Amino acid sequence: MSKHINNEVVVEEEMNNEGLGTDLAVQTPPKRKKHLIPILVFLALTTSGLAFYFYNEAAVLKEDPNKIVREETAKLVAQISKLIILPEGETPTVATVSDPEKLKDQQFFVKAKKGDKLLLYANAKKAILYDPDNNKIVEVAPISIGNK
Repeated sequence: MSKHINNEVVVEEEMNNEGLGTDLAVQTPPKRKKHLIPILVFLALTTSGLAFYFYNEAAVLKEDPNKIVREETAKLVAQISKLIILPEGETPTVATVSDPEKLKDQQFFVKAKKGDKLLLYANAKKAILYDPDNNKIVEVAPISIGNK
Protein backbone atom coordinates (compact mmCIF):
# COMPACT_ATOMS: atom_id res chain seq x y z
CA MET A 1 0.00 0.00 0.00
CA SER A 2 1.28 3.54 -0.71
CA LYS A 3 0.25 6.96 0.57
CA HIS A 4 1.05 10.44 -0.77
CA ILE A 5 2.31 12.83 1.91
CA ASN A 6 3.78 16.29 0.96
CA ASN A 7 4.91 15.22 -2.52
CA GLU A 8 6.61 12.16 -1.06
CA VAL A 9 5.48 8.65 -1.54
CA VAL A 10 5.46 6.57 1.59
CA VAL A 11 5.43 2.88 0.93
CA GLU A 12 4.38 0.53 3.64
CA GLU A 13 5.62 -2.94 3.28
CA GLU A 14 4.16 -5.68 5.28
CA MET A 15 6.68 -8.07 6.57
CA ASN A 16 6.26 -11.75 6.77
CA ASN A 17 3.63 -13.31 8.95
CA GLU A 18 5.95 -13.48 11.92
CA GLY A 19 4.68 -10.13 13.12
CA LEU A 20 7.90 -8.19 12.70
CA GLY A 21 5.97 -5.06 11.82
CA THR A 22 6.32 -2.73 8.86
CA ASP A 23 9.19 -0.75 7.34
CA LEU A 24 8.66 2.66 5.80
CA ALA A 25 10.67 3.64 2.72
CA VAL A 26 10.70 7.28 1.59
CA GLN A 27 11.04 8.06 -2.11
CA THR A 28 11.69 11.63 -3.25
CA PRO A 29 10.22 13.00 -6.44
CA PRO A 30 12.50 13.22 -9.52
CA LYS A 31 15.57 15.36 -8.83
CA ARG A 32 15.12 18.86 -10.14
CA LYS A 33 18.16 20.07 -8.29
CA LYS A 34 20.70 18.34 -10.54
CA HIS A 35 20.91 21.45 -12.76
CA LEU A 36 21.23 23.82 -9.82
CA ILE A 37 24.89 23.10 -9.01
CA PRO A 38 26.23 23.70 -12.56
CA ILE A 39 24.23 26.92 -12.78
CA LEU A 40 25.59 28.14 -9.44
CA VAL A 41 29.16 27.24 -10.48
CA PHE A 42 28.69 29.09 -13.77
CA LEU A 43 27.34 32.17 -11.99
CA ALA A 44 30.20 32.11 -9.47
CA LEU A 45 32.82 31.85 -12.24
CA THR A 46 31.19 34.59 -14.29
CA THR A 47 30.94 36.91 -11.32
CA SER A 48 34.56 36.25 -10.37
CA GLY A 49 35.71 36.88 -13.95
CA LEU A 50 33.82 40.17 -14.18
CA ALA A 51 35.14 41.30 -10.80
CA PHE A 52 38.70 40.54 -11.91
CA TYR A 53 38.21 42.38 -15.22
CA PHE A 54 36.81 45.52 -13.60
CA TYR A 55 39.46 45.45 -10.88
CA ASN A 56 42.16 45.36 -13.58
CA GLU A 57 40.52 48.22 -15.48
CA ALA A 58 40.30 50.30 -12.33
CA ALA A 59 43.97 49.61 -11.54
CA VAL A 60 45.04 50.68 -15.05
CA LEU A 61 42.98 53.87 -14.82
CA LYS A 62 44.41 54.59 -11.39
CA GLU A 63 47.92 54.41 -12.84
CA ASP A 64 47.06 56.45 -15.94
CA PRO A 65 43.79 58.42 -15.62
CA ASN A 66 44.13 59.97 -19.10
CA LYS A 67 44.34 56.64 -20.92
CA ILE A 68 40.71 56.64 -22.04
CA VAL A 69 40.92 60.27 -23.20
CA ARG A 70 44.03 59.48 -25.26
CA GLU A 71 42.38 56.41 -26.80
CA GLU A 72 39.23 58.35 -27.73
CA THR A 73 41.32 61.20 -29.16
CA ALA A 74 43.35 58.73 -31.23
CA LYS A 75 40.16 57.16 -32.63
CA LEU A 76 38.71 60.57 -33.44
CA VAL A 77 41.91 61.73 -35.15
CA ALA A 78 41.98 58.48 -37.18
CA GLN A 79 38.40 59.10 -38.36
CA ILE A 80 38.99 62.74 -39.25
CA SER A 81 42.31 62.02 -40.97
CA LYS A 82 40.35 60.07 -43.59
CA LEU A 83 38.53 63.30 -44.47
CA ILE A 84 41.24 65.97 -44.19
CA ILE A 85 45.01 66.19 -43.82
CA LEU A 86 45.69 66.93 -40.17
CA PRO A 87 48.73 68.63 -38.65
CA GLU A 88 51.46 66.12 -37.83
CA GLY A 89 53.44 65.82 -34.65
CA GLU A 90 50.74 67.36 -32.49
CA THR A 91 47.92 65.90 -30.46
CA PRO A 92 44.84 68.11 -30.58
CA THR A 93 42.80 69.31 -27.67
CA VAL A 94 39.32 67.87 -28.14
CA ALA A 95 36.08 69.46 -26.94
CA THR A 96 32.46 68.47 -27.48
CA VAL A 97 29.76 71.00 -28.34
CA SER A 98 27.19 70.69 -25.57
CA ASP A 99 25.09 73.85 -26.10
CA PRO A 100 25.29 75.20 -29.67
CA GLU A 101 22.90 78.07 -28.86
CA LYS A 102 25.57 79.71 -26.70
CA LEU A 103 27.99 79.61 -29.63
CA LYS A 104 25.72 80.85 -32.43
CA ASP A 105 27.10 84.41 -32.22
CA GLN A 106 30.52 83.10 -33.35
CA GLN A 107 30.80 82.55 -37.11
CA PHE A 108 32.81 79.34 -36.69
CA PHE A 109 29.99 77.65 -34.75
CA VAL A 110 27.00 78.75 -36.86
CA LYS A 111 26.46 75.20 -38.24
CA ALA A 112 27.46 73.45 -35.01
CA LYS A 113 25.07 71.09 -33.29
CA LYS A 114 25.10 69.22 -30.02
CA GLY A 115 27.66 66.40 -30.01
CA ASP A 116 29.97 67.91 -32.64
CA LYS A 117 33.68 67.63 -31.86
CA LEU A 118 36.10 70.53 -31.87
CA LEU A 119 39.77 69.75 -32.48
CA LEU A 120 42.17 72.52 -31.57
CA TYR A 121 45.75 72.35 -32.84
CA ALA A 122 47.60 75.01 -30.85
CA ASN A 123 50.97 74.76 -32.64
CA ALA A 124 49.43 74.58 -36.11
CA LYS A 125 46.94 77.29 -35.09
CA LYS A 126 44.02 75.41 -36.60
CA ALA A 127 40.51 74.57 -35.38
CA ILE A 128 38.40 71.84 -36.92
CA LEU A 129 34.70 71.30 -36.23
CA TYR A 130 33.66 67.71 -36.93
CA ASP A 131 30.21 66.10 -37.03
CA PRO A 132 30.68 62.46 -35.90
CA ASP A 133 27.06 61.53 -36.67
CA ASN A 134 27.42 62.36 -40.37
CA ASN A 135 31.20 61.82 -40.52
CA LYS A 136 31.74 65.27 -42.03
CA ILE A 137 33.99 68.24 -41.45
CA VAL A 138 31.68 71.15 -40.65
CA GLU A 139 34.23 73.98 -40.43
CA VAL A 140 37.97 74.65 -40.47
CA ALA A 141 39.49 77.93 -39.35
CA PRO A 142 42.80 79.42 -38.22
CA ILE A 143 43.03 80.35 -34.55
CA SER A 144 45.15 82.75 -32.58
CA ILE A 145 46.05 81.88 -29.03
CA GLY A 146 47.34 84.51 -26.63
CA ASN A 147 49.62 87.34 -27.83
CA LYS A 148 51.45 85.39 -30.52
